[in-house]
Amino acid sequence: MTRPSPSTAAVARAILAKDLRVELRTLQSVPAMLLFATTVFVIFRFGLDRTRLDGGLAAGVLLVTILFAALLAINRIFVAEREQGGFEAIRLAPADATALFFAKAAALLVYLAVLELFALPVFWLFFLDSGAGLAPLVPVLLLLDIALAVTGALISPMATNSRARDLIGPLILLPLLIPAMIAAAGAGQHLLAAGGVSYEQFGTWLAVLGLYDLVFLLIGWAAFDFLIED
Repeated sequence: MTRPSPSTAAVARAILAKDLRVELRTLQSVPAMLLFATTVFVIFRFGLDRTRLDGGLAAGVLLVTILFAALLAINRIFVAEREQGGFEAIRLAPADATALFFAKAAALLVYLAVLELFALPVFWLFFLDSGAGLAPLVPVLLLLDIALAVTGALISPMATNSRARDLIGPLILLPLLIPAMIAAAGAGQHLLAAGGVSYEQFGTWLAVLGLYDLVFLLIGWAAFDFLIED
């Protein structure tokens, strides 16, 4: 009697749990992201020679820091699969290969959430007079995190299988993320404005981010099988 194939959700949960356990044991990605974010904040603090930022400049500093910290994790998220035969295993397993895509995107989302739990208070301490704009910024960051995670999980396997992994990944990924970054900055600049929190075009920018997330989620779901083929 043939055993039924495991569901995509079950396989994705198993891979996600494995990745999180490995990260807890090795601490390879998240500590590097936290250190990088702190270092960038210090560089901006003294490089700009300003103790307080607001508006578009404040949003830009925060979002650029999150973006480049995310690249550290994105570049490494599929390294174990390449070095330990994970791509071959997922192709041979009686399961949908898109489970690997969803698991890696979820792992990146967890890493980014941990990063922001640490980075937002540091950003507030370094650059803001008031933290009033940080609470409404949370949904913006959540949608941006989904964009980074989904797009990163889509592009990373191509870069991982290349000899120039550290170069190819950012070169492909950064142009794709421009719409998401513009939308997040558009929302953030009003939330962090000097005159106080403003919700001007807030819903519009959230809708743009949500649409971006949906489009790349569907692209990843449809195309991931082809990306991990030899």
